Amino acid sequence: MPRVKEGKGKAKGTPPPVVVSLQKFLKTYEKHCAHSRTSVCPAIWRDLKSSITSEQSLRRFTLLRPDESPPGHTPVSLEPLLVTIREEHYTAGKELCIWGLALSNPEIARLSWLLELTGRTPCPLTTLEIINCKMDTWSLGRLGKALQFSGLHSLVLDYCRFGNEEIERIFSGLENNKRLQGLSLRYCGLGPGSGPRLGLVISRSAVCKLHLDGNDLQCSGALALLRPLVEYAETQEKDLPATAVPNTGSLPPPQKGSSTLSQIAKSSQAVTNKKCLIEAGPWLVKLHLADNGIDGHGEEGSLLEFTQMLTRLIKHSAHVQEIDLGNNTLGEKAAADVLRALRARKTGRLPTLKITVTPRISSDTFRSILKNSKKSNTTYRKKKKVRSRMSVLVSSIHQGALYSAWTFPGVGGAIGCRFHT
Repeated sequence: MPRVKEGKGKAKGTPPPVVVSLQKFLKTYEKHCAHSRTSVCPAIWRDLKSSITSEQSLRRFTLLRPDESPPGHTPVSLEPLLVTIREEHYTAGKELCIWGLALSNPEIARLSWLLELTGRTPCPLTTLEIINCKMDTWSLGRLGKALQFSGLHSLVLDYCRFGNEEIERIFSGLENNKRLQGLSLRYCGLGPGSGPRLGLVISRSAVCKLHLDGNDLQCSGALALLRPLVEYAETQEKDLPATAVPNTGSLPPPQKGSSTLSQIAKSSQAVTNKKCLIEAGPWLVKLHLADNGIDGHGEEGSLLEFTQMLTRLIKHSAHVQEIDLGNNTLGEKAAADVLRALRARKTGRLPTLKITVTPRISSDTFRSILKNSKKSNTTYRKKKKVRSRMSVLVSSIHQGALYSAWTFPGVGGAIGCRFHT
């Protein structure tokens, strides 16, 4: 849990200011819980006590439903925490994580009001995680409006199931957002129709990390998402000799022995590192599409179209650094196309791309893709020896989902993964 260490109190025996502030915060929080007839969140209470003991400011508030509550026990509510943050002018809190709660309209209204006061509020949140929570259409619409004005850098809405109308409310608030960099919508029930809308969102915002694992975009939805990314990358490459990459200054003339694509890579890296907060456009650094039903079972030719779009992105995008397509059945032909695109990317001297694909292809193709993509400490470890043909490496319960990773002989490490809901 991230905290900021504070200085000690000057007078001997006098608690430092951070301790006094946290003690007062806890007392006010307990008072508002009692006033609203709701329970003090055990996780909040423990984190505050721990911060008081360590004399460090609490940066991350984690509000979650208790594992076991006796009959008649009052529920945990978000509103007392938000009221306390506002009343105590607590400026150190940057992250708010809400797990497994049914959020009411008044709670979302107060949260939205806090987000909209960015620049004037005493609690400038930069990270908001609402995971496995229930919200009605009105609440999602209110939250969507607040996102237009918030200073959030990261938004996580994993395991919140959305219908078409609900997700449209969120998408409308993300367009033209020049601050949000990370967006996670894992296991939210997104279908093929969300693909074009997602493409529009990333075209008009500064989002550079997009996590969509566990949805059902299928080939058509994923294709619609990739299309603006590819068009942007190819246009940028084509126009590079005549114009400069946006907001990076003019590029030097081509050096002997260097390629045009390598110059794009260097310039785009500067954009990624320095302009991520304000650079809007259809480009991504990380794209996770694991377990999205991307296979050959849809319309005839849809997998081929998706593969063609994907390989164009791999060949021409200097921005993209990570793509996760795990647990999608691409097939041997598509995998071979991906491998050729990775080799072309190397020839063009673009940054190395870390790509994850299903191991359900020939071992030679799979090993070659691993060899030509960036190695990941979490998915590929040479030192790990595997004895059995297929053994479960990791299995853990996380918010009602079972995650499993498998290892295969001669490859090493966990190379396949899946969430089972």
